[in-house]
Amino acid sequence: MSELRDLYQQIIIDHSKNPRHFCVIEHPDHVKEGYNPLCGDKLTLYLTEKNGVITDICFQGSGCAISMASASLMTEAIKGKTIAETMELFDEFQRLLTTGDQKDLEKLGKLAVLAGVAEFPMRVKCATLAWHTLKSALKSTAQEEKVTTE
Repeated sequence: MSELRDLYQQIIIDHSKNPRHFCVIEHPDHVKEGYNPLCGDKLTLYLTEKNGVITDICFQGSGCAISMASASLMTEAIKGKTIAETMELFDEFQRLLTTGDQKDLEKLGKLAVLAGVAEFPMRVKCATLAWHTLKSALKSTAQEEKVTTE
């Protein structure tokens, strides 16, 4: 189990130092800002969709390693998925981090590396910031209101 935990930590560190999809999309369909006042994580999420499928997703921002890794892993996991599939993944990820229930880890793919965050309740908001920002972005094309974890 120690080797698996070490691997998970390496993946989180890699995604936090070298986030995937860390850029701005030229003409996004949705843009939303997210903020975690507890530890200062901030991100802006950009995504495009066509016929209910997320065709591109990127983010920019700054924050702790967990926040950046989660946003990076999220962008990889949902690009090419339908909005319905994305919302199912949101629900699974949220359940994992808030309950610690690991029975369906295979559904989460690489996102499972963040399972250990459930052991640290203060860090759950770091890991879910990008996800709540995504959910809000998909519900509205308006950017006026920031999403916060509070």
